[in-house]
Amino acid sequence: MVKKSTAKPSVAQETLALLEALEAELKAQQLWDDTMPEPSRLMSTQPFASDTLEFYQWLQFIMIPSLRQCVEQRKPLPNKIAVSPMAVEVWKGKLKEHRQIILVLKTIDELLDGHHGRH
Repeated sequence: MVKKSTAKPSVAQETLALLEALEAELKAQQLWDDTMPEPSRLMSTQPFASDTLEFYQWLQFIMIPSLRQCVEQRKPLPNKIAVSPMAVEVWKGKLKEHRQIILVLKTIDELLDGHHGRH
């Protein structure tokens, strides 16, 4: 008889699963670019690169790769992020259409909020 593991996934594993879900939702809503923006547009110092990228592009080209890199290289994940409020602000006239993306972002925010004691 095989025992099922009841071990809770690690924060890193949960983060990767949520990033995959986020990518799938962005693609489903056609908010995914096939080509990367010019490198200079990725170098913005503004929060969410709001002066050079659309919010979904920031998710695709900055947030998702950065968090994946942290997990893959076993670097610390951010301990406090708040991306979902920005999503609500950016898409305030289209909350219903972007609901699933916002919910995934909220789950990521909650997972990483103060996680350093819960690896």
